[in-house]
Amino acid sequence: MKFPTLFSLRVTATPHAKFQLTKSLSFSTVISSRHESHRTDAPKAIKTTPEWTVLDKDSFRIDHMSNTPQTILSKLNSNLPSKPAHPLGILKNLIYEQMPTFDTVEFPSPFVTPAQNFDDLGFPADHPGRRKGDSYYLNSAYMLRTHTSAHEIETFAQGKEKWLLTADVYRRDEIDASHFPVFHQMEGACVLPRSQMDKLATETHEIHRMLATKNIKIDDETKIDSKNPFQDCHDPKQATIVINHLKATINKLIYGLFQGLDAQQQASLQVRWIPAFFPFTSPSYEVEVLYRGKWLEILGCGLVKQLTLDKAGVPSKMGWAFGLGLERIAMVLFSIPDIRLFWSQDSRFLNQFTPRKVSKFHLFSKNPPCHKDISFWIPDDFEANDVFELIRDVGGSWVEEVKLIDTFEHQVEKRTSHCYRITYRSMERNLSNDEVNVTQARVREALKSQMGLNFR
Repeated sequence: MKFPTLFSLRVTATPHAKFQLTKSLSFSTVISSRHESHRTDAPKAIKTTPEWTVLDKDSFRIDHMSNTPQTILSKLNSNLPSKPAHPLGILKNLIYEQMPTFDTVEFPSPFVTPAQNFDDLGFPADHPGRRKGDSYYLNSAYMLRTHTSAHEIETFAQGKEKWLLTADVYRRDEIDASHFPVFHQMEGACVLPRSQMDKLATETHEIHRMLATKNIKIDDETKIDSKNPFQDCHDPKQATIVINHLKATINKLIYGLFQGLDAQQQASLQVRWIPAFFPFTSPSYEVEVLYRGKWLEILGCGLVKQLTLDKAGVPSKMGWAFGLGLERIAMVLFSIPDIRLFWSQDSRFLNQFTPRKVSKFHLFSKNPPCHKDISFWIPDDFEANDVFELIRDVGGSWVEEVKLIDTFEHQVEKRTSHCYRITYRSMERNLSNDEVNVTQARVREALKSQMGLNFR
């Protein structure tokens, strides 16, 4: 049975903004027991004007923080993980099967406030993720979520104890075969009243008994210290129970996903735990698995900061959370060489996959690349991600990689130039040099007219 819950959030723009805005947004959330409801009510891009971005029923007045291009808005409502025969959907459902006692949670709308995305989770005011160069802002009051953790407080506030959330997230980033500005994360959490820690201890014991019979080698030399401490508000004994349950649950999940998927895999699946830092957990860890001879980062996790649970109105609870990127794992499990392929509508890609089955992707075409270089002087307010964004806007899916290949310092004029190499390659067909030249000319014109860059 599904329990629809409607959250209404009212935000007023800060006094120093160029305009005053009070706007009400509704975040529609669906929670189901062990089964996910496939929603189609996420926002779709309709139009943008010099003053407004209009997305279905929501309108956002453009201001000095607005930096979300139409190419990103067009990706809203894609719902790739909801497709059972898509690699992301297959992986998502395999994880759900490995964690059958966890409810599934959905937040179709990616619109959040900076407070939801950063402040409420303990991000410092000077965290680089807040910069326009790293995140997409609709305006100074709203942005596209950069991680699924932005919905932790809302979900904890519903009283859910064990849940999984899969959603699209958005970050401005470099351009290469493993990075794309829209990708998908899964958030998982388990929080219980402190009076029920014995329940977690019992589950941990049962998981350890199961793993003891499996071919899995766990390398975990992590310890609690000043660099990765328990929180002062927590009883160390209870915190230890929570961490042990987290580690057992994640080790079981990794074993279920990776064991037996690689015929060349060594006898034992090797997993290692590494101390880490995240603003919203402490202690924190990263988990890696040795797969096909290489260590692959699987996820980050830790004991939820009590501040988060306090803000959710459940101060008597404590527990853990993890977050993983679906594309990163799917690229390895399915042998997909380029992250752009996840967005392909080519039947030669889509028809290779079957629900609930991990199979190796067979490259149907390896078209030759075409390289074009571009050099320009760097202005004082230069953001490399602005260049990447504009090149992707103009070149579209043909742009495979943009790489800095040279930096020149003019000693007399005291200025610096960068030379970037743009790699064009279509996943569907060969590109002619003439059509790439046309695209490159459009890139140069856009960089000059929209960013004011001076070429060398």
